[in-house]
Amino acid sequence: MCRTGQQPDPHEAGDEKTSSPAFAALLEDSAEELYESAPCGYLSTLMDGTIAKINTTLLTWLGIEREAVVGRKRFTDLLTVGGKLYHETHFAPLLRMQGEISGIALEINQADGGRMPVLVSSVIKHGDTGEPLLIRTTVFDARDRRAYEEELLRGRKAAEEARRQAEADRARLQDALAVLQQSLLPDTLPKVPGVETAAYYHTAHPDRLGGDFYDVFPIDGKRFGFFLGDVCGKGPQAAALTSLTRYTLRAAVLHDPDPVSALTTLNKVLHERYAGSGNPRYCTAIFGTLEPDPDTGQVAVHLASGGHPPAIAVRADGAADFLPTPGGLLVGILPSARFTATTTVLAPGDMLLLYTDGITEARTGEDRTSLYGDEALLDFTAAHAGQPPPVSIQALTDLLHSFGDGLDDDTALLALGVPAPNPPKRSAR
Repeated sequence: MCRTGQQPDPHEAGDEKTSSPAFAALLEDSAEELYESAPCGYLSTLMDGTIAKINTTLLTWLGIEREAVVGRKRFTDLLTVGGKLYHETHFAPLLRMQGEISGIALEINQADGGRMPVLVSSVIKHGDTGEPLLIRTTVFDARDRRAYEEELLRGRKAAEEARRQAEADRARLQDALAVLQQSLLPDTLPKVPGVETAAYYHTAHPDRLGGDFYDVFPIDGKRFGFFLGDVCGKGPQAAALTSLTRYTLRAAVLHDPDPVSALTTLNKVLHERYAGSGNPRYCTAIFGTLEPDPDTGQVAVHLASGGHPPAIAVRADGAADFLPTPGGLLVGILPSARFTATTTVLAPGDMLLLYTDGITEARTGEDRTSLYGDEALLDFTAAHAGQPPPVSIQALTDLLHSFGDGLDDDTALLALGVPAPNPPKRSAR
């Protein structure tokens, strides 16, 4: 007991510990007993490897008697065939050069035929004049470590198999999504007399369905319909909305091919279908008709837009401009929506380009913070004026690819153009 307010004397506490029976027993251990019963194996060999001394711990691991080892075997005789080869080619040369070596993984043979993994460290003892006298070696039991390594290897193999399975599942999912996505787009565009057509669809995320769509189809003997748009959202719900939108527009034209009437019908269908679900769905769309005139070679275009970026009219002389469709609301938001029609005429060499906002909202610049923008797209199409739709679409496809990871939204492109007259052939001189 110490007095109140005083700290106990550490020496007194130490005296209590050193007087304990366990400490007394520890003091009775001789150096020889500590050597023989150490938790690791010890052996000393002559410079040629002949074993001169070995402790009981290592003999127990080996399962052999001391008389069968000391003076009769070399250290390499305790090793497996692979261990012997490694000792001769790496262990022994490094030990001679460095004077010591540590933590080398080897295996020793046991009398019952087993193999025991060990970690071996050796050091050369030198005499007073510097000559090497003997080699002292410490052998540590590595069975727990080997079990840990094997368990770790099994874990890695399981993780690798899981990764391969996940990649295979993802590939199958992407294939299924690609097939479903393709079913929402026309396989081929129909031949339109006096008009060339081309389209391209870029999927930003192969793991999910996109919501962009386009189509070209015959209405009657002289007119063709076309549309392009973008539904809200991604995934299965967007796919269902895309399918409903495409078939509604096609069906609406059978009753009235007027673009404003077609979008009005679509608006009514979408609003009635989704307004009461608590999850309103909508889309943006451009719908139009083409009426080629075989006598003049021109094509009359009537179109209307529901909240979609304006189409671009590219003229053969290099001029390009947006076709304004003011007042076009998002399709499906309100029970009744106002749409405005516009008209234009495509002459030989002219082209009409429809697109979704994936291209104009692509992130550009080194920091990927600037948007490509409407005006940049207008300038780009003007620079390719006079080219047929397939060539223009290919140029736009290359542009999309140049955005790299800055293009993070799906993009649909549709070009409708009137072929330019063939240039006169020059006569050969």
